[in-house]
Amino acid sequence: MNPDALNAAILALDAPTALCIAGAGAPRPWGIAAGLADVAAGRALTVDTPFRTASNTKTMTAAIALRLKERGRLNLDAPIAGLLSPAHVDLLRSAGHACDAITPRQLMQHSAGLSDHADDAYVRDVLADPAHAWTRGEQLRRYTSQPRPIGPPGAKFQYSDTGYVLLGEIIERAAGDSLAAVARRELGFDRLGLATTWWEIAEPAPAGAAPRARQFLGKRDVTDVSATMDLYGGGGLVMSARDLARWTADLFEGRVYERPATLAEMLAPGAHEGADGYRLGLFAKRIGGAEVYFHLGYWGTAAYYCPALRLAMAGFTARRETRTGMLAVMESALETALLDPDPFLNTPAPLA
Repeated sequence: MNPDALNAAILALDAPTALCIAGAGAPRPWGIAAGLADVAAGRALTVDTPFRTASNTKTMTAAIALRLKERGRLNLDAPIAGLLSPAHVDLLRSAGHACDAITPRQLMQHSAGLSDHADDAYVRDVLADPAHAWTRGEQLRRYTSQPRPIGPPGAKFQYSDTGYVLLGEIIERAAGDSLAAVARRELGFDRLGLATTWWEIAEPAPAGAAPRARQFLGKRDVTDVSATMDLYGGGGLVMSARDLARWTADLFEGRVYERPATLAEMLAPGAHEGADGYRLGLFAKRIGGAEVYFHLGYWGTAAYYCPALRLAMAGFTARRETRTGMLAVMESALETALLDPDPFLNTPAPLA
């Protein structure tokens, strides 16, 4: 799929959408954007338009934990009973969780036996009072208001935003700093030149960054729903498609971790049921016969990396219901590039 064909596929989605390509396998980064970031303002969407990445943040949160492990600040296999606040340990125990058997690694793998506070009922409550400022403790109290374990720790995969809320707290306590500050320092946002990346509420937008794109759930504009609904490690980062693609390439190409073994650890499957499909903060699947790692964000984001191509691809669509179509375009592009990389990677295309 050459850039012209990719552009046509993006236009066919009929929703504001941006894609960016980066990585050692591309001669230079390039991107495509279509539609308006803000209809009322007449502002065009570009690959530099920031947006809420939602669960794409989980890859970064897992990477922070691995960076702290590199520095000897966090044992990923220690019981969380000694890593969380006593009040939150008591809450988890009240809901039936064995905090002496759960580890940060299991939280990162979604294998800790936790279900999820961020279910459909939670989304309904968020939308019913979009200005409500949620706290980490409030989310955990909601989670622990009923018995929650879906199985023993380390037994099987079960996606859980709650696990990453806990991981965010563990990181803050281990590093002695806010999650936003630790992310900026440990993930190299400034060093790597990410000019449109920040942790919402906790830090200001970088100077010169454009306003966030408007984001929609069906016909509802959810741009101004309080960021606190998804702020504490499972989400929280605002990024552009360009920054998300660049950082994903940086992660896989040796510019985030101190040691190659750390990336290998991130990508290694665990021993639990379902481990092949999710590693430490990353989904894994095969596309066109090649292993590909990726994560998605609820509001309409995605980031992929294909080691065989040495290629990162990040996408954003303003409408949640268009995400499936955008993913199909992205995965088709990767599959085509695996068959014949030259037209896809070497055709000159400007960053929109």
